[in-house]
Amino acid sequence: MSDHSLDLATVVRRFGAAYQQQMGPHLLPSQRRALRDLAACMTAQLGGRYYHCADCQTRFWTYHGCRNRACPKCHGRQTAAWLRQRQAEMLPCHYFHLVATVPAELRPLCQRHQKLLYGLLMTITTQAVADLAAQRRHLGARVGLLAVLHTWTGALQLHPHVHWLATGGGVTPDGHRWHAAPKRFLLPVKRLSRLIRERFAAALRHDHPELFAQVPASAWTQPWCTWCKPFGHGAAAVLTYLARYVFRIAMTNRRLLHMDDTHVTFQHLVRATGAWRQERLPGVTFLGRFLLHVLPKGFHKVRYYGLW
Repeated sequence: MSDHSLDLATVVRRFGAAYQQQMGPHLLPSQRRALRDLAACMTAQLGGRYYHCADCQTRFWTYHGCRNRACPKCHGRQTAAWLRQRQAEMLPCHYFHLVATVPAELRPLCQRHQKLLYGLLMTITTQAVADLAAQRRHLGARVGLLAVLHTWTGALQLHPHVHWLATGGGVTPDGHRWHAAPKRFLLPVKRLSRLIRERFAAALRHDHPELFAQVPASAWTQPWCTWCKPFGHGAAAVLTYLARYVFRIAMTNRRLLHMDDTHVTFQHLVRATGAWRQERLPGVTFLGRFLLHVLPKGFHKVRYYGLW
C-alpha cells in the first residue's frame, strides 16, 4: 500500500495481532486498548450514522471514531474547541518556550514506570521553572506555565521531555503589580538544568530508593539538556505553539509512506539538518516503537501551573 489511504489504523489491522502475540502478558493495558481502539476506528464495529440525500438519492454510512488519544484521526473538533478556550486566556505579553529532557540513562526506567516518572518529571521541572522565575534576581514574580509532556523523537525512539509555554512576566508577590520579563531572557537555563537534576535525584532517592539504585551514577553528574527561547507576543503566536505541540502524537498519518506484507515505511524530520529521512521497519517493530508513547490511563500530559 503506497497511497494517501494509508493510515495508522490500517497498519494496526495488519500487524496488531502479530504484535500482541509476540508481546503476550508484557503488553500494557493502555497499549492493548490503543491497538483495539485504532483497529476499530471509523469502522462498522463502532457504529455510525446513516445518511440519505433526498436530491440525488445517495445513501452512505459515516462511522464513529475511536476517540483514543493516540489516534491521529479523532481529535479535530476537540482540538479546535480547546484552542478557542485557551485563546480567551492569552495575556497581552510576550511568551517563552522552554524544554527540559531527561538523560538517556533514565529512559529505560521511565519506560517501565511511566505514570510515576513522567508525573515526577512534569511536577519537578515545572516547579523548578516557577521557583527560579520567582527569585528577585531573575523576575521576582509568579508566571503562568502550560506544560506538555512528549516522549518521542521523529524516529519514534523513546525521548521523554517537557515543553512549557511561559508568560514573559508575572504578578509580584503582593498581587498588585505586573512585572514584565526582558524580551530575550526569562531565566538562566544552566541553573535550571542543575536544579531539575538535583531535585529529581533527591525525590527519587527519598521516595523510591529502589528505583534510584537502578539509575547509573552518570545521570546525576552530567548536564541535563534544557533550553529557553522567546516565542512571540500575543494570542496569534501562542496559539501557533499550542497547535504544534499540545495535540501532537507520536505518529501522524501523513508521515506514513508505504506498507507491504512485512514492513512499514515512514518519514521523519532530522532536526540537525532540516531534511526529511525515510525509515523502513518490520511492521511489528514499527508498532512497538509507536506503542512506547501510549500513555497510561488517566495520565494528564497537559498541565497548568501558576497564573494559568
